[in-house]
Amino acid sequence: MFKGSLVALITPMQADGAIDEKALERFVDWQITEGTHGLVPVGTTGETPTLTHEEHRRVVEITIAVAGGRVPVIAGAGSNSTAEAVDLARHAKHAGADAALVVTPYYNKPTQEGLYLHFKTIADSADIPIIVYNVPPRSVVDMSVETMARLAKHPNIVGVKDATANLARPLQTLRACGPDFCQLSGEDHTAVAHLASGGVGCISVTGNVAPRLISEMHMAWQRGDVAEAMAIQLRLLPLHDAMFVETNPGPVKYAAHLLGFGAPDCRLPLAPITEATRNQVRAALVEVGLLN
Repeated sequence: MFKGSLVALITPMQADGAIDEKALERFVDWQITEGTHGLVPVGTTGETPTLTHEEHRRVVEITIAVAGGRVPVIAGAGSNSTAEAVDLARHAKHAGADAALVVTPYYNKPTQEGLYLHFKTIADSADIPIIVYNVPPRSVVDMSVETMARLAKHPNIVGVKDATANLARPLQTLRACGPDFCQLSGEDHTAVAHLASGGVGCISVTGNVAPRLISEMHMAWQRGDVAEAMAIQLRLLPLHDAMFVETNPGPVKYAAHLLGFGAPDCRLPLAPITEATRNQVRAALVEVGLLN
C-alpha cells in the first residue's frame, strides 16, 4: 500500500513559535515535486508533543489539501491515551488521510496485552488503515513480534514503522505477518539494510532536506540497482549523522531553515541546537551538495 520514500515532515514555524502555514504549504509542494512518495505529518519530527490539538488537526488538513491526492498522506494520530488516539485517527479519516500512524503508548508502559487492546480499540473505532509506530527509545515499550502478528490479523492494521534499529526484526515480522504487511523503516541509517530484510520503504527524517536523493535511492532499490542505492546511502551518511547528533527534530529543523523553510528552532523543552551542531549540519548539507 505504501512504499519508497515517505517523509516524517517537520512543522515549519515562525520566529515566535506559531505555525508558519505558508511555509508548510511550500514545503509540502516541494517535497512532492522533488519525488517524495508519501507524506507523514504530525509525527515526532513534526513536534506533536508541543502542538495543540487544533494545531495538530490544522497541519494534517493543510498537508492533505496541498498534496491533493498526488501522494498518500499518513497522518500522525498517536497518543498515550487510547481515547485521544481514537479521536485523532477519526479526524485523520475525516480530513482525507490515506492512513494513520499510531505510536506505541509512551510513559504508561503498557504490557503486550495493553498494546494489543490499545491498537485494536483504535482500529475498531476509526475506519482508516493503521500503521503501528514501534519506537522503543522514545516510548520505552517494544511491541513484540507476537503482538504485531495478532494485530496484523485486523483488517485496518496494515503495517509498521519500525524504529527498533534491529535488523532481525523485519525478517521476523515478515515471517509472522506475511508479505502483505507493510514494513517501513523508521531509521535513516539502516534504511537500505531494512529493505534487504523485508521492508518496502522508509519514513525518513533526512528526507525533509534531501527528498530527491532519498527518493532516487528507493527507486534504485525498486528497479534492482542495489549498487546505486548503496552509493546514494553512502553519500547521505554525513547528513544522516548530522540529523541525529542532537535530539530530533532539532538538527533537521535547522537544516530546513537553511533551505528556506521556517524558523530554525523547535518549541521548548527542545533547546536550540548548539553552535557545534549548527556547523556540522551546515557542513553536511554542503558536502552532500544541497547547500552552497
